[in-house]
Amino acid sequence: MALFGNYETILFSRRGRILEVTMNRPAKLNTTDAVLHAELARVFVDVSNDPDSDIVILTGAGRAFSAGGDVAWMQDAVDEPARFEQTMREAKQIVFGLLDCEKPVIAKVNGACAGLGCTIALFCDIIFAAEEAKIGDPHVSIGFVAGDGGAVIWPQLIGYARAKEYLFTGDMMTGTQAAAMGLINHAVPADELDARVDAFADRLAAGATKAIRWTKMSVNMGLRDLASKMLDASLAYEALSNIDPDHAEAVKAFAEKRPPVFGRSR
Repeated sequence: MALFGNYETILFSRRGRILEVTMNRPAKLNTTDAVLHAELARVFVDVSNDPDSDIVILTGAGRAFSAGGDVAWMQDAVDEPARFEQTMREAKQIVFGLLDCEKPVIAKVNGACAGLGCTIALFCDIIFAAEEAKIGDPHVSIGFVAGDGGAVIWPQLIGYARAKEYLFTGDMMTGTQAAAMGLINHAVPADELDARVDAFADRLAAGATKAIRWTKMSVNMGLRDLASKMLDASLAYEALSNIDPDHAEAVKAFAEKRPPVFGRSR
């Protein structure tokens, strides 16, 4: 595990040639702060370079996969917008890290999966979720553009009309609903999630490793091309929304536990 010895917010475990990667901020529902975001930006490169694994399972500690961005971290970016430059750079690294990782990455969505957490799950290769897990991209609910990958991946999975409905409203859905519309692969009872993911990982691990890896890379060519065309612009829009009064109001309202009052940017 020497390759993974310098992570603070991500845990690693092995079962044969299967590597489980666990976002580990359970008290905060594995929301991304500056540290976790920076670690997510490099973890998939390290995973790619790991000589002792062929299959990757990505999950979250505790009762969430990842509930999106940490509000205190968002407030820091509102107070000092220049910090968002690093966030934009890391966001691209997260997406391309997943797309360029030759090893199949299986998302094990054990609970809340929102915002960036949802984007990360959807860019994984196969997605299993607990039936009652809450899944969605509520960027707009906090006055934010869904620029960190949601605008790229949602339409590819469920079509433009349906994707726009969910990205415009920020509505959440259950794992069961997500599987029914094709946003994810499988929704299973929570008490069966570990076993179902392990069984699928074992099946891939027993397959022709290079054929599976290179099939993934072939399939991802079109998606990678799309991400290359869209991410710079969509992240630039997100950066603009970071300095918009509606976003500042939403972050403040969240901290004060009240509904935001939008319309300040008109």
